[in-house]
Amino acid sequence: MKLIVGLGNPGQEYTLTRHNIGFMLLDKLAAGQEFRSKKFQALSAEIFRDGVKISLLKPQTFMNSSGEAVRAALDFYKISALNLLVLSDDLDQDFGAARFRAKGSSGGHNGLKSIIARLGHENFARVKLGIGKPPRPEQTLDYVLGKFTVAEQEQLPAILDKGLGLINKWLTHPAAANYDLSTGGK
Repeated sequence: MKLIVGLGNPGQEYTLTRHNIGFMLLDKLAAGQEFRSKKFQALSAEIFRDGVKISLLKPQTFMNSSGEAVRAALDFYKISALNLLVLSDDLDQDFGAARFRAKGSSGGHNGLKSIIARLGHENFARVKLGIGKPPRPEQTLDYVLGKFTVAEQEQLPAILDKGLGLINKWLTHPAAANYDLSTGGK
């Protein structure tokens, strides 16, 4: 069994915000499966790929406490962090870039910080979708909680497809090294 967690903030006011691109990618992966309230302070759904059950999780604890839901789900399902994939936004990548990391630091992302704190380590995979940076550092909070522009929204389907490609690569080659699709992949 595998656990894929999309990071975002709950509530209609956060729909189509940059910080919620992890939720958007998880929705695309779920392909119409209904997310339901469940344990873990999260919405969840299940899919199967090549006979493997994959639990999909959207923490409803707000970004800064995402680790609570992730830890509870891992404990409940008795899943190793080796079978965990986290989907998040990334300010340090250009808008439209997509990158896989087998492990690593939070990079300043509060959702990843929360997960690392609750797990006690950084050894879990993540797919990070670039959202670019605001014009000035003091605008970061408003930027990540801001909605995608109309032009950015038009590009989202292709960006989410890149993310799906990285998820599929992780599902078939979970021990692969880091790779990205920002410049065609490697």
